[in-house]
Amino acid sequence: MEDVAKAASVSVTTVSHVLNGTRKVRPDTEKLVRAAILDVGYIQNSLARSLAMSATNTIGVAIPTFANHYFSEVVRSVENECMRNGLMMLFSDTHDDPDQELKIVQAFHQRRVDGVVLAPADDGRLGSLTYLRNNKIPAVLVDRVLTQGFDQVGVKNKQGVQELIAHLIGHGHTRIGFISGAAWNSTSAERLDGYRAALKSAGLPYDQDLVRCGESAIEPAWAATKQLLGLNARPTAIMTSNNLMTIGAMHAFREAGIDVPGHIAMVGFDDFDWADLFSPRLTVTAQPLEEIGAKALRLLIKRIKSPEGARQTIRLSPTIHVRNSCGCR
Repeated sequence: MEDVAKAASVSVTTVSHVLNGTRKVRPDTEKLVRAAILDVGYIQNSLARSLAMSATNTIGVAIPTFANHYFSEVVRSVENECMRNGLMMLFSDTHDDPDQELKIVQAFHQRRVDGVVLAPADDGRLGSLTYLRNNKIPAVLVDRVLTQGFDQVGVKNKQGVQELIAHLIGHGHTRIGFISGAAWNSTSAERLDGYRAALKSAGLPYDQDLVRCGESAIEPAWAATKQLLGLNARPTAIMTSNNLMTIGAMHAFREAGIDVPGHIAMVGFDDFDWADLFSPRLTVTAQPLEEIGAKALRLLIKRIKSPEGARQTIRLSPTIHVRNSCGCR
């Protein structure tokens, strides 16, 4: 900075104001300083600056899997919001492993991130959430709404399933199979509640035989669908409760020679890029992925600036995209 000041014939303080925007500088003076910066080849030391300001302008983001369209789109939205706010993003995949997740959160802390966006793998009592809480690291949870101890952004899972099951019931289906997600996942429980609530509202009984766990993954969902198709009184419609399980179910239908929706109706939770390109085109409940990521980052920035205060839980409404796998023309 001294070299820049000397080249521009100004004070070091003036150079600092130009670089950091801390005080208005005359346009002709700023032009001289900018030219001197280029001539000298000066680059700000962001590490030294972060140490001086106790902030790195860096956010850590940890999700269960980047391969899942839902999470990849949420991360993309967080990154876009970071760019708009002059922030850098560190990203890591936890593989839904609580031990791996804790190591990642600790690594973020060691790298002095200003805050963390996390889709947690544990139940909120141990591991990474405890570490975040004990070390007073600003954090926002996405997708899995677990505890009032953190700011959180998710969707109205129960509502989304209720609306889609009601849509199937409106088509005359009374035996509707449901492929649920991993039992430990809070979103799985909420979506199963939505299934139960929709049946109850329509005066239909809950039949445990029509519910199978697809473990939130393709292969288990394929097996769960085969089990439902093997029932003596098999369902006339099936709903899967995430996008990966929808793919698994469609594989099972194809292998069994089942026509959708001719032989059985099919709907799923989560939209994805090629859901409209499947044959049949898939009727799904779509989550507002861009809004989830953007709101999470905005909440985190607010929490970084104001560490104290009541935590917020934001629940966004999903949208049904009606195509023709449900039997609609």
